[in-house]
Amino acid sequence: MPVNDRRARSDDDDDDTPPRRPRRGPDQFPLRPLLYVLLVVFGVGAGMGVFWLGGQLLNKARRDTPAATNPDAKPKEAVANAPLDGEETEAHALFEGDKDSVVNVDTVLLKRGQFDDRAAEQQTGTGSGFVWDADGRIVTNYHVIEDATKRPNMAIRVVMADRRAYDGRIVGTAPDYDLAVVQMLNPPPKEKLRPIQVATSTDLKVGQKVFAIGNPFGLSLTLTTGIISNVDRTIEAPTGAPIPGAIQHTAQINPGNSGGPLLNRAGKLIGVNTSITTPSGGNVGIGFSIPSDTVNQVVTEIVRTGRTARPDLGVRLYDQKKLRRAGYEKGVMIAEVIPNGSADRAKLHGLRRNPETGKAEPGDIILAINGEEVPGVDDFQRVVAKLKPGQQVQVRYLRDEVEREVTLTVGGV
Repeated sequence: MPVNDRRARSDDDDDDTPPRRPRRGPDQFPLRPLLYVLLVVFGVGAGMGVFWLGGQLLNKARRDTPAATNPDAKPKEAVANAPLDGEETEAHALFEGDKDSVVNVDTVLLKRGQFDDRAAEQQTGTGSGFVWDADGRIVTNYHVIEDATKRPNMAIRVVMADRRAYDGRIVGTAPDYDLAVVQMLNPPPKEKLRPIQVATSTDLKVGQKVFAIGNPFGLSLTLTTGIISNVDRTIEAPTGAPIPGAIQHTAQINPGNSGGPLLNRAGKLIGVNTSITTPSGGNVGIGFSIPSDTVNQVVTEIVRTGRTARPDLGVRLYDQKKLRRAGYEKGVMIAEVIPNGSADRAKLHGLRRNPETGKAEPGDIILAINGEEVPGVDDFQRVVAKLKPGQQVQVRYLRDEVEREVTLTVGGV
């Protein structure tokens, strides 16, 4: 059979490598060098055109722009501010009337020099306060001057509105109320002191305007305004004791405002600024003030005796969690009555053992004081904090599953 198939078979016929792409011959693009030249010429020309156009535009902008300076410049003619409106007039008059009553209260550490006996001073804290009377007594927060009660070589400095500074000494403190009284040494003449006027705090209303004057961050005589947000908050003193009846308000107060006055629109004291609530460290419009009725009572007692007595019923309370586990759903149980204290004189009982059986018997369960329920320990402390030593109160209590009532006289500790 004749063989017409010219394909020569070999072992390489099974290779799957694709064939190379054939190269173009040198004569396929004879104009390529010319195109390169034209492109280069066009690019250079276009670039020069853009450069020239940009220069023209820049020169035009320079010609159209005024000179940066003008030797003939003169101050603008200023116009007077418009008269204050009613609210602005009220705030300004209040500030002018009360600013001389507000002071800085600073704590200062006295250090002896390394090479001589002269004392060097280092300010360790600052707060606000206000003139209480013509004898130069100043009211502030206890936490403002607390360091001076605990550390040696500490001094208190009172700086008046005219920036004159006076040394001070502590008359007395009430840590449970976060209040303190400082006496200025060698105070100014009585006619130059501006004791603050006091208003009651029991008749304050939510929404009422308030004004705060103080020294936030050491910036003296700063006025802020706001409204009362609530009139019956309970805040915590530095000792952890509850301070009932605190005023919540929106006048901005910050570190340094502590101890300064909260004023009504007549410029009279209704509270002492003491703390803020803040999640961020800055003011968020939730400030608290100790009510003026509490301030008036506590400060007067300090001025009279150098100390103040906190109301006390003469009892120690049983652990509330254990009381609830024992099945008592409300009230507080007396664990112990203080001998010769208020509760003891009223014949109230604490936990005791039956002399006949030897079994433990529950103490009296206090349910209400002066008609105000005391469901738990916190409520008991809040209600008692409102009382005054020497006051007569009605106590409703549970003994042997029978509710009873007794009158007792509030003591003081």
